[in-house]
Amino acid sequence: MHTYLDNSATTPMLTAVLEAMSPYWQTKFANPSSPHHLGVVVESTLNQCRQILAQLLDVKAEEIYFTAGGTEANNLALQGLARAYGRAGHMITSPTEHDSVLQVAHFLEQDLGWDITYLSVDRLGRVNLEELRNAITPRTKIISIMMVNNEIGTIQPIAEIGSIIKEVNQVRQDKIVFHVDAIQSLGRLPFTIHALNIDMLSISGHKIFGPKGSALLFVRRGIQISPVIFGGGQERTLRSGTENIPAIVGLTKACQIVLQSQHKNIIELTQKRDSLLEGLAEIPGITFNSHRTGAPHIVNLQFAGLRGEVLVHFLEQRGVFVSMGAACTARKQSISHVLQAVGLTPEEASSSLRISLSSITTMEEIAYAIKVMQTTVTELRAIYH
Repeated sequence: MHTYLDNSATTPMLTAVLEAMSPYWQTKFANPSSPHHLGVVVESTLNQCRQILAQLLDVKAEEIYFTAGGTEANNLALQGLARAYGRAGHMITSPTEHDSVLQVAHFLEQDLGWDITYLSVDRLGRVNLEELRNAITPRTKIISIMMVNNEIGTIQPIAEIGSIIKEVNQVRQDKIVFHVDAIQSLGRLPFTIHALNIDMLSISGHKIFGPKGSALLFVRRGIQISPVIFGGGQERTLRSGTENIPAIVGLTKACQIVLQSQHKNIIELTQKRDSLLEGLAEIPGITFNSHRTGAPHIVNLQFAGLRGEVLVHFLEQRGVFVSMGAACTARKQSISHVLQAVGLTPEEASSSLRISLSSITTMEEIAYAIKVMQTTVTELRAIYH
């Protein structure tokens, strides 16, 4: 039996998504910028996708920009805003953000002279709201906090952060822009962009059963950002490059599916997560790095005395696929910055695993994974001790 439990890294594409994309590879293949009929037909599809997504997210169509991935969406938001700002400012973020935010913060600091404040987080990975409020200065231009952490599932207090920013902005001429990485949130956590006072938000397709290479960035009307990719003028000059219509169609279909069944999926994910936690809790020496108050699809844990990397490969041999954390940094052989930020020692972090579920994960697969992990941990402890 094969049990895939690495859904925070990527998800399999749904058949309905693949079918929606199919005509745009060979039949409706034209460039949407072409003036002839074939191009006009594809351009119409592009506009329809933008409209559908706008309705799903309760925003305006002109506030949606398509990118080739969540990493690009985060870069476009933060680099684009900084470049449009035209001078060095101040950015507030957290040490548990995805690398596509943290490395942009480093770039802004090292190359553009920005000041960066990294808020401390508690043992569960949550930022301190009072610390955030106190960190705001007259030079603060960007606050970027992810909604759900991709490694430990922490849900940040986005509503409260948005309210603080809105309050502060009422007496500021130079408004603070609130960016949220929601790549692990869509379909797993209900939210409304405008109700949370979010100015920019990133979503990725392959985390929600859509195609890789598909994502969008919401930019509230009135927020000025500059392009980081030049050359063609697509996406209303903000993101050059011929639009990947099959990917955009797939992203749109995936968003429709996950949002239409979101309530049901969240209930079922929570039940699956709780069943997993109960089964794994019986294994001696286990410690959970994540908490039940987090997102329902992510469980992070550690087994004292066992290296996570070794356990990942032993589990793989028995058909259970998990990870040690973010896939994009897995090959760097570095200790998770997220786990270190929440207070784990390098040894504890290197003993940790991330298990991430999806709406198509079955209870039978969870039961199998629990049994295999119980057996594997017992065998490995006998070998290494």
